[in-house]
Amino acid sequence: MIVPAPRVRRRPSVPGRVLPLLLVAALLAPVGLLFAQTHRLTGDDRDLASRERLGVRYLRALGPVTDALVDAQAAAVAGRPVPRDALTAAVEQAATVDSAIGDDLRSHERWTGLRAKLEALPDRGLSDPDAAFTAYGEVTDLLLALHRKIRDGSGLIRDPRSDSFFLQDAIGRDLPEAVVGAGRLADLTALAAQRPPAERPKTLAELAAVRVAALGPATDLVAGLRAAVDNSESTDLGPNVLTPLDTYQRSVEALAALSAPTGTAGTGPTGPAQVAAARLNAQSAARELQPIILDQLDALLTARIDRLDRDRLLAVAAAALAALLVVVVLAGMLAGAVRTRRRAADERRAREDPGALPTWQPPAEPRQLQPVGSGRPDEPERWGPFDAAR
Repeated sequence: MIVPAPRVRRRPSVPGRVLPLLLVAALLAPVGLLFAQTHRLTGDDRDLASRERLGVRYLRALGPVTDALVDAQAAAVAGRPVPRDALTAAVEQAATVDSAIGDDLRSHERWTGLRAKLEALPDRGLSDPDAAFTAYGEVTDLLLALHRKIRDGSGLIRDPRSDSFFLQDAIGRDLPEAVVGAGRLADLTALAAQRPPAERPKTLAELAAVRVAALGPATDLVAGLRAAVDNSESTDLGPNVLTPLDTYQRSVEALAALSAPTGTAGTGPTGPAQVAAARLNAQSAARELQPIILDQLDALLTARIDRLDRDRLLAVAAAALAALLVVVVLAGMLAGAVRTRRRAADERRAREDPGALPTWQPPAEPRQLQPVGSGRPDEPERWGPFDAAR
């Protein structure tokens, strides 16, 4: 009897055991790095867009305050009763918004100071129109400063996309400055007609400065919105913005023509009443344009947030798939290691107890074929009754 010697399996070398682990690490490390970087960048961009939406909400509340304050200034300079209802309602609405999101935008201090100035304005025009013009000018300066604070605190001023950047610049800087500047231009034109001839050179210089301050932001607003439309991938921005923008541009051009110096010596605008009417038209066109800009800007920011959420979801799915593949590879390696150890244990037991292995046996003698009809001796007896029955 020959007993075959068990075959000794070679143990895998150290590089053979380490190489799969290195391959797993080489797969997991870059995927983990890309996931962490994508998650961080998309998280930062999403936080910025969310804060920008807060800024849009705050600027929406400041629009009525700007319009009501300019109207109140015009009434105070003209000596008429100041319409406090519209200004009070706008201030209350803005105060509600500041209470809700002022902590995020760090605007409480500026809003508190502006609100105190607004509530301190008299209900009737001052006896001195120039004093009223100066008092309201200080408050409108604080209002424009609050606009700048909101743009900076919300991150709108750092918006990375060209279309949304031009929109926030138009609604947060150009439009309020143009509305305030148009109001000042109309009011100073009315004051210039009442001043003595000796102050005419000083008045003309002030009018020229105020005119530039009013028409410059309006021109920048038109150029910025057209640039936003040209650089945007949105199909809604152009049709929604261009029509009211054309109306606003025509009203600004009329204001510029009526407020231009007349005569060879530049004796001043055509007439205070005509300039005041042109200011009202420009302000009305700006009031129609403002919510459209805010809605389009908010829509762009919302679409950006949705896109970032999809990118983060794809990154999480890719990381989960990579982790699943790593788990499968590790499970396969573990199963292979268990099988290897089990075979090694069996071979070790076989070497210690050779009798435990099955021995080789020679094949049995083949049975001799018998002729037809020959069978075992007892077969006729067994089949006899059956044959008799047939």
